Amino acid sequence: MQIENFIGGNFIAPLNGDYLENHNPATGNVTSHIPNSTADDIAEAVQAAQDALPAWSALSLSERIEWLEKIAQALESRKDEIANIESMDTGKPINLARRVDAARSISNFEFFAKHAETLAELTYEMDDATNYVIRKPIGVVGLITPWNLPLYLLTWKIAPALVMGNTIVAKPSELTPLTANFLCEVLASIDFPKGVLNIVHGLGINAGQAILEHPQIKAISFTGGTSTGKIVAATAAPMFKKLSLELGGKNATIILDDANLSTAAKGAARAAFTNSGQVCLCGSRILVDAKIYDEFIPLLIDAVNTMKVGNPAQDDSDIGSVISPDHMKKVLSYIELAKQEGGRIISGGERMILPQPNSNGSFIAPTIIEGLGIDSRCATEEIFGPVATIHKFTGDEEAIRMANGTEYGLAGSVWTADLARGKSVAEKVESGILWVNTWLHRDLRTPFGGVKNSGVGREGGDWSLNFFSELTNICVKDD
Repeated sequence: MQIENFIGGNFIAPLNGDYLENHNPATGNVTSHIPNSTADDIAEAVQAAQDALPAWSALSLSERIEWLEKIAQALESRKDEIANIESMDTGKPINLARRVDAARSISNFEFFAKHAETLAELTYEMDDATNYVIRKPIGVVGLITPWNLPLYLLTWKIAPALVMGNTIVAKPSELTPLTANFLCEVLASIDFPKGVLNIVHGLGINAGQAILEHPQIKAISFTGGTSTGKIVAATAAPMFKKLSLELGGKNATIILDDANLSTAAKGAARAAFTNSGQVCLCGSRILVDAKIYDEFIPLLIDAVNTMKVGNPAQDDSDIGSVISPDHMKKVLSYIELAKQEGGRIISGGERMILPQPNSNGSFIAPTIIEGLGIDSRCATEEIFGPVATIHKFTGDEEAIRMANGTEYGLAGSVWTADLARGKSVAEKVESGILWVNTWLHRDLRTPFGGVKNSGVGREGGDWSLNFFSELTNICVKDD
């Protein structure tokens, strides 16, 4: 099919008439053609957003909350379609798309609707005055989102931006445009106000860069790779735009010597290989206390071997394809590099050729590599695929030093029978989010984001609402 940009409430062809092919990574087949938009298309979208801003921002908070609830209800009624489209577009298993992508895309609107209802009024009393902190819309905001969790991460930004009274120009990844287009169809079906949300498709170097450079876009929320994040910051910061950057990760899964090894092995496997390792939170470095290392390894391999790599459309598949043939080549090149660095492949390590209709798909067996130095390239660079390295440590302090030995600091997990010990270790790991005896267990009220090269700013709960607001203090002096 051919999809179009969604500007001013209408589906519009790109001004240059140019389109890009979009492929199903699990089959290699072309599924659609998407606009190869330019700065001219972004300018149209910004104008539509500016035109819609006065009426949208003038709505009461309760009226905007009602719109979020309507969007959630409309998506809920079509959640199976979301999962099917997302699975086809990303190559992820349909059961994962149902459980995570579709469910979370709906709950993002539900959550921010409810959270905005309970938003506390901020007042600070002085002896002779009262300070009122109010939230005003920023104006037109730009959202740029990645391919690994397409609608999930797009709605994670759209919902708080809308409820705080902003209008939006958004660019989804050119590799996974279909659920963003589906969202636009849903908005049109419920007569959502025209121009409040505009979706422009295309490449980062053209459409994405134009969003960053447009002077009327006052804030940028970006999720993606660290190298691209540097370009985003270099462009937007000198223009004094508000910036939120959620970037890459090279996260540690720390197995302490008193952990329940069976539970920890299953947790480590899930953390490493969910969505073929293509989640910024994935635990791609598994650190294991030397005392239990030899006992833990076969349990981990068994846990990985229970994961079926298969046709994403089938309910019994646990791992699908990676996002593209180019990305598959990149991941496989890291596996070859690991061998050159002295690593030993103890599970996986190769491309998998599946039966039709997936014989041309980009599938890689979940791969575990041991014997690498903790400072090797494969243990410090973000691979973003189904590859995990495993390392021994002696004592908690060494585990912490190893966990902190990368330029990233996004997430991690600690596995132990002693919860106080686990919390103590987690507090010393330089990451924005840590789990003890679990992984990817999210409370949407809490701050989410990274340190070091994993990003700037926080999302979630009040942090998202504050980012998409201009906070103004009004000091009223008593008579």
